[in-house]
Amino acid sequence: MALFTYLLVGLLNLGGLALMIHRIAAEARSCPLAGAAARAAGVTITTGFVAIGGGVTLLIAVLVLVGPNPAMAIFAMGLNGLILGLGFTHAITTLRVVVQGQAARPEPAAALATAVDAL
Repeated sequence: MALFTYLLVGLLNLGGLALMIHRIAAEARSCPLAGAAARAAGVTITTGFVAIGGGVTLLIAVLVLVGPNPAMAIFAMGLNGLILGLGFTHAITTLRVVVQGQAARPEPAAALATAVDAL
């Protein structure tokens, strides 16, 4: 029962955070300068988060199998939440860097005109 509870909570946590990453990336797509980059980065970052987070969730399930008592399940849920939270923070930071990097990049024609004017 402890393993089932842990897996249920862990996978719901993973799904909720992945949905939040996807929705934040969807909002970033509305930026006219970085919309295409936000779309590609959003899908890639969400997929990576789910793959790594799913692996972490399954690896931590071993703790519940080793000590099948409610205290170990609660500890495993807390550890899972902590690790997924850190991964979520890293994923959103990566998305922000991609979007800001694309928005700050000048258009090629404008950059060429600026370079010519500087001469």
